[in-house]
Amino acid sequence: MLHFRRTISCVGMIGLIPLASCAGKDPNTNNEQSAPNVIYVFPDQMRNSAMEFWSSEKYASHIRYKGDPVITPNLNKFADEAVVFSSAYSNTPLSSPHRGSLLTGMYPNKSGVPLNVNSTRPFNSLRDDATTISDVYSQNGYNCAYIGKYHLDAPTPNDPDKPGHYVEERNPVWDAYTPPGKRHGFDFWYSYGTFDVHKRPHYWDTEGKRHEIREWSPKHEMDIAIDYLNNRNGQRDSAKPFFMMISMNPPHHPYSSLDDCMEEDYNLYKNKTPGELLIRDNADTTMAKAASAPYYFAQVTGVDREFGRLLKALDSLGLADNTIVVFASDHGETLCSQGIDDPKNSPYAESTDIPFLVRYPDRLKPKVVDLILSTPDIMPTLLGLSGLEDQIPGEVQGSNFADYLLTGKSEVSLPQSALYIRNMDGEKDENGKVITYFPETRGVKTERFTLALTINKETKELKKTYFFDNRTDPYQLNNLPPDSYPAEMKMLLTELGQKLKNIDDPWFNEKILADMIPYN
Repeated sequence: MLHFRRTISCVGMIGLIPLASCAGKDPNTNNEQSAPNVIYVFPDQMRNSAMEFWSSEKYASHIRYKGDPVITPNLNKFADEAVVFSSAYSNTPLSSPHRGSLLTGMYPNKSGVPLNVNSTRPFNSLRDDATTISDVYSQNGYNCAYIGKYHLDAPTPNDPDKPGHYVEERNPVWDAYTPPGKRHGFDFWYSYGTFDVHKRPHYWDTEGKRHEIREWSPKHEMDIAIDYLNNRNGQRDSAKPFFMMISMNPPHHPYSSLDDCMEEDYNLYKNKTPGELLIRDNADTTMAKAASAPYYFAQVTGVDREFGRLLKALDSLGLADNTIVVFASDHGETLCSQGIDDPKNSPYAESTDIPFLVRYPDRLKPKVVDLILSTPDIMPTLLGLSGLEDQIPGEVQGSNFADYLLTGKSEVSLPQSALYIRNMDGEKDENGKVITYFPETRGVKTERFTLALTINKETKELKKTYFFDNRTDPYQLNNLPPDSYPAEMKMLLTELGQKLKNIDDPWFNEKILADMIPYN
């Protein structure tokens, strides 16, 4: 049943203003459109520091670390027009768990996606019965489009061209086709599961036809998105607002050759030494991975160019004023920081800290905010900004901060911390398939501290502690003894226990490390 309301209210700077009074017109129709369009752009594996504006005087004081020496002119301009989050946090810094939380507003233990999705983990898939952000928009009269990487459905033998077969032959299978019944309100589909060949991407369209492309994937995906904006082939009902997600794979690995980026972007970095590119105090430039830096930053610059094309298209079509645009990412990239090879799935800032910028002309005043934004907060906050706060599903675990962004005031308490979650494979069945997940690490990040506790899989006893004072040690070079800040440690453990209880986490249910963590 549709609930599209042309008189939805939005929160203005002074109370409630009918959205009709701030309406725009879709250039393809004469109808007034009161509800805002929403576009969510999220390249994968892009860390927060990989945006050029952080190195400028205007923004540098809002972070404690150096911005990367990367070239992002379009994001620089966009930042001046947007609310820029300095502390957006990927609670489970892996692609699939983050996306599950992004779409559902729930943590991985409730979204159905505690691990990265592949065929060895058939239990690990976005819940069919969950009400996602796209379901809510669709139910409220929006056209919904998904373009690019999805990585939320466990692969099954459902290849449209080869019934009974997987879409790829490798084992385990990572890529997947999402059939219409699992698309959660997205009526325009141009997507794939996961496939890391940036200049030979493929996509399944709304009807299930596969398209083999020989072009850098962000460029092709933006072409599809701009065609959608122009409604060139009648992809949407131009009398309705639209919600569009554009998920680019770069700057996700691989990043090792010109097969992975555009040469024009690589040329901007190719003559830089590892020391000139990897300028964080904790970067180990002797690692073999250091050779990836020019290609990684080239991918970031290429993503920036495609994002600029989107913004230009919105302007030329007269859609910018009534469109909420978000630029974000799944998780970060360590890129030789901490001397570790794993680019993600760690409590280090390079892994967890992500870009998050939101522009809503004439509604959101451009500024930098230090709000600790967790992944499950994104869904309810976007719905709140769209005037759909009363449509937020009851099982959503995140908070709606739309009032705070619009007015500077909030009916809900602003978060003082964010949860860190790392899960690993748990038990396997007789066929070697993973049937449970093991909650290996839980932690909490505040404005000042990062704490994470890792347990032994067999004994569930404490195995490792990560404890950093981010204020005095922003590059997390000094892993502190737990008793170095006894009062603060007690506060952090109390905060951790309360948050784990609030989300009904396995650590709370099993009272893991109950001798340390006060769950009650």
